Amino acid sequence: MTSYAITQTCCNDATCVAVCPVNCIHPTPQERAFGSTEMLHIDPATCIGCGACADACPVEAIFPVDSLSAAQQEYATINAAYYADRKPEPAPAGPNFHAWDEPSFPRILPSDFAPLKVAVVGTGPAGMYAVQDLLLHTSAEVTLIDRLPVTGGLVRFGVAPDHPATKKVGDTFARFHAHPRVRLHLGLDVGADVTAQELSAHHDAVIYAVGASADRTLAVPGEELPGSISARAFVAWYNGHPDAAPDAIDLSAERVVVVGNGNVALDVARILLADPDSLARTEISGHALAALRGAKVREVVLLGRRGPEDAAYTKSELLALKHVPGLDLVIDDHDPRIAAAVDETDPATDPKGKAALLRGVARERFDWTRAPAPGRRIVLRFHSTPVEMVGEEAVEGVRVAEASGERTIRTDMVLRAIGYRGVPVAGLPFDETTGTVPHEGGRVTGRPGTYVVGWIKRGPSGGIGANRTCAAETVTTLLADAVAGALPAPPSAPKAFHRLAKRRGGKGRAALGR
Repeated sequence: MTSYAITQTCCNDATCVAVCPVNCIHPTPQERAFGSTEMLHIDPATCIGCGACADACPVEAIFPVDSLSAAQQEYATINAAYYADRKPEPAPAGPNFHAWDEPSFPRILPSDFAPLKVAVVGTGPAGMYAVQDLLLHTSAEVTLIDRLPVTGGLVRFGVAPDHPATKKVGDTFARFHAHPRVRLHLGLDVGADVTAQELSAHHDAVIYAVGASADRTLAVPGEELPGSISARAFVAWYNGHPDAAPDAIDLSAERVVVVGNGNVALDVARILLADPDSLARTEISGHALAALRGAKVREVVLLGRRGPEDAAYTKSELLALKHVPGLDLVIDDHDPRIAAAVDETDPATDPKGKAALLRGVARERFDWTRAPAPGRRIVLRFHSTPVEMVGEEAVEGVRVAEASGERTIRTDMVLRAIGYRGVPVAGLPFDETTGTVPHEGGRVTGRPGTYVVGWIKRGPSGGIGANRTCAAETVTTLLADAVAGALPAPPSAPKAFHRLAKRRGGKGRAALGR
């Protein structure tokens, strides 16, 4: 019987771990590496091919090894390589397939414990994992709030449209929107329509899952010139975010420079050069599809400060990029350290290394003062640090520092994909250095009954599945506080808040659910 393998769209949700009868999927949520690895991995030596993991996977990322396409075969190697240095577990002294941990019941609530009234602000993955936890493990009644007129958060507006399987995790969350113990308010802005104090006054506890909605900055001259755009704004535009104007992006440039080489950088590069007919079968916004059909872009240059061995993208996303039809992947061979890193890394002996995955990728030297050559290509340019956006009225180039000095790359459009940053939440403390709300295990410092989860809690790191353990920690803290009697008693009931929300919501706002 064939073993299974986890492929590109792994969300690290760990639903597969819970259903595996032989404990062959790692890292598990109990292991230190969980949340820091790029994806989960199935041990081919232990897998019995039952397929339980594939049935449970919310993003359809798990397949039998013998059914993988040619482009996916490398994932079988990645899964197996993860276990190359792992010591096998000792055989259990009994009929079970493996030794299980001692049972743990950290959330035993008193039988007469009254249902908690909890408000959750944000319907992205972090907020919905918290809601799921509360509904499945307690009798809590939840007020779910989002400032946007639709639910989904990062899943809806942050995932690239050509990754529809990843978006399927949203289906898991959607079933809770109409749960009988949930009241959903859309288009309600906490801080503008209602205050944090009003929210707390009507609930036993409030969980903020508001993400990181601002951008990190490069802090270089010319960064604010027209033509210099954050990748966050670009992603919002092609995903049809309500805050993004349909005409916000001009795609008349032939060459686009993307500062950064993480997964978001790869996403925007891939979308810029994708076949519009293939994108038409996705959920990309209509205005973005129309703009891409008329776009002049044929070359995207990704700038990375460090070498290929330290690239920020995940191996799975790079592998997928290597197999996009009609798209050339090229390395700018401007620095001898690049060739050394790629050529001296043997993919047969170091399949975990990112540099090894670039073996066989074409390397060229480029004259960046000229227009792009015919064709469609993504150029990986390592050891390049942007020091200035060049131009008078708009971007005309990017000046970069490299080992041999400085040079200017000619371009009319720069996308800054260097990360997100949290913004202050009205009524809560805020750490300007980290862009997060100070907390202890999710409990907001100095604010009894107030909690955070997701990127506003831990910073903008980790994918969708990382929010599951993050939410579990916060909910565990909240329940411990409730049992200890540490939650302030709200002077008003949630029903009064629902009436207040309807009055404050304004035209086009919705309140759904019970």
